[in-house]
Amino acid sequence: MEQTRVDVLVIGAGISGISAARHVLRDNPGASLVVLERRARVGGTWDLFRYPGIRSDSDMPTFGFGFRPWRDKRILADGAKIRQYVEDAADDSGVLERVRFGRRAVSADFSHDSGRWTVEVEDENTGERESYSAGYLVGATGYYDYDHPYRPEFPGEADFRGTLVHPQHWPEDLDHTGKRVVVIGSGATAITLLPAMADAAAHVTMLQRSPTYVLALPEVDPLTSVLQKLRAPARLTHKVVRARNIALQRGSYAFCRTYPRLARKVLLGLVRVQAGKGVDMRHFSPEYKPWDQRLCVVPGGDLFKVLRSGKASIATDRIDTFTADGIRLKSGKELKADIVVTATGLTVRLMGGMALTVDGEPVDVKDRVLYKAVLLEGVPNMSLVIGYTNASWTLKADLAADYTARLLAHMRRHGHDIATPVACDGDRSAFSVMGEALTSGYIARADEVMPRQGTRDPWRLWNNYYRDRALLRNSPIDDSPLRFEKAGAPRTAPARAA
Repeated sequence: MEQTRVDVLVIGAGISGISAARHVLRDNPGASLVVLERRARVGGTWDLFRYPGIRSDSDMPTFGFGFRPWRDKRILADGAKIRQYVEDAADDSGVLERVRFGRRAVSADFSHDSGRWTVEVEDENTGERESYSAGYLVGATGYYDYDHPYRPEFPGEADFRGTLVHPQHWPEDLDHTGKRVVVIGSGATAITLLPAMADAAAHVTMLQRSPTYVLALPEVDPLTSVLQKLRAPARLTHKVVRARNIALQRGSYAFCRTYPRLARKVLLGLVRVQAGKGVDMRHFSPEYKPWDQRLCVVPGGDLFKVLRSGKASIATDRIDTFTADGIRLKSGKELKADIVVTATGLTVRLMGGMALTVDGEPVDVKDRVLYKAVLLEGVPNMSLVIGYTNASWTLKADLAADYTARLLAHMRRHGHDIATPVACDGDRSAFSVMGEALTSGYIARADEVMPRQGTRDPWRLWNNYYRDRALLRNSPIDDSPLRFEKAGAPRTAPARAA
């Protein structure tokens, strides 16, 4: 089998992968780089999800790339615009021409003798295998399984005569016009679907087991509008609004975690004002503390508008069983439905399920910690990009990309072939890196998949943009936990310290 040899191989052409490739090319001119993408287009999440109303749940000035201004004054954006934005960024930065589509990374093995990765890849269009030799590997596939969403089985669902659908695999020909729709779930997807489907449907009910904190945002950012009217340069507008939004995100999160009772009063008070009369507050009053789970945003109060109109409703209850024409709840109430949407969440999966080995020895990611939130302990020449869950994903992805580019430039200048972070047993906790951030269902399910949380710097993840920015952009590359080697050199110590 012929082997393709590159300096850097990026797995994934979503937001994380495009950012990583762009930063590496910027700081390492002349480096050969290939991006492998399983799908037929760039965009990742924003190419996969096609359900009605699909949009960001983070503001676009921070969810967009730091290197490419988001020019629309709308705070949130629909999925199609985000996907196009990612493609335009990839094209303008010279990354798009380096993407090979329809490729699934099957396995990756690092050899200390050669100082390189051997990555086996399947062309999903032909079924043929390809082989790549890469000096450095970037895992930028996100953290969920594209093929298998989280989909619990419900009692009696086989008896249901209507249509069952999960948002992750939305049928293109599904017509909900005039239909009775029940959306199971209370997260961002369910809260997006409710107003998006309400206009055409006969009625839409969001069935939730427990409520979620929601916050209405204006559709248009006033500061962006003012700066655009003043004809401020796009990059200046982007910089100012982005800095403001990062500060607001960090400040509001810190406030909620430090003063949870007061934060709860503030959030519920805002819902009362934003929702208006006739909206039952029981459906918006969670038992958990603010930011134990991700806060859901509602652009222009669209959720509250459809609830007031009577076109949609919320039921807070538990499922007893599906029936032939709907769902019977534990309370005895029945919800009639022609379509049931199971917005029940994600299945967590790293690296798209790619098998990872070092010198033929399997690497179990869940037993490792992350160095500076980017490099996997004991795994040479590899970055693993995991964005924020308590802020915009891209803020962290951009920082990880920047650090990776700096590391590669440092290795090139100093003639290093291999860089391996080495931890001690005392550096690892029993919790996953996501376990202390949120308590959402998919976060809890991630415990058996994700790396461990560290007990101290540089192994501990703080989920704090300002702290991470100082660590990843400004701290020295060459420090004691990061071991540099030449390929084929005698191994003086194990790659993983005891």
